Amino acid sequence: MKKLAEKIKRVGVIANSGKVSTTGADVVGHAASLIESAGRRVFTDASTAQSTGLRAAVQPDAMSLTKVVDLLLVFGGDGTLLRVARETAGAKTPILGINIGGLGFLTAVPSADLPRALRDVWEGEFKLESRALIQVDGTSRSKGIHAAALNDFVIGRGIASRLVELHVSVDGAALTRYRCDGLIISSPTGSTAYSLAAGGAVVIPTAEVLQITPICPHTLSNRSLIVPLDSEICVKVVNPLPATILSADGQIVSELFPGDTVTVSRSARTVRLMHLRKSSFFESLRAKLHWRGANL
Repeated sequence: MKKLAEKIKRVGVIANSGKVSTTGADVVGHAASLIESAGRRVFTDASTAQSTGLRAAVQPDAMSLTKVVDLLLVFGGDGTLLRVARETAGAKTPILGINIGGLGFLTAVPSADLPRALRDVWEGEFKLESRALIQVDGTSRSKGIHAAALNDFVIGRGIASRLVELHVSVDGAALTRYRCDGLIISSPTGSTAYSLAAGGAVVIPTAEVLQITPICPHTLSNRSLIVPLDSEICVKVVNPLPATILSADGQIVSELFPGDTVTVSRSARTVRLMHLRKSSFFESLRAKLHWRGANL
């Protein structure tokens, strides 16, 4: 990766403008100083420039930023990186997440390790992973639904404490009719998010699979199901009440009504994530989920 590292001359910086504290702004400013002292130029988006006071070349939004930089640093928690991933879906610019939030699987570099992390980047001590996005398509009361997600789509009840009923099929074959609080359809990247909390399996992010995980199903026989990544998962809303909500990476996409059908499938677009060579997915599992064993 040394030759690729030598081509990183322009670095973009994005932070969560809605949650940037004084500490967060200081971290972003420190990053800009480190980038400039290494002989690279700093770019940012308009929202980050306004919220942090960062003096840098400004682009209007995240997608515009990817067109003029060789690397994009995203400061925040996993939610911030998920948003940027959706906004820049399909761009070839690699993204490195810097964690200034809480628990983060995607923002893998702690802000305290920023100087060391950037030194590793300049020296080519990193690897790039192409992560699959998933997409949802359908209609709700004649209105088209189209959205992308890096982690997951969730179809669930709103504020009412009643079960929803969802008929699910995979590649045209009926799977089951769930009565549950909701249903999570997650990408490999999203296996350590909501799906894990709902009892789903941990999946290596580069695995070619999708995971279907019911939330509090009204039967003990329903378990999380893993299907090929190229599968088409069709979900039809059966229940008249309560209101059923479709969300992408935790962001509401649409309300769904009885008879509405949506299809989740692999997106043609991907996201490129940068990881430092010394880090690993299994190391993150041990550290963030506090996995312990006799020999570790």
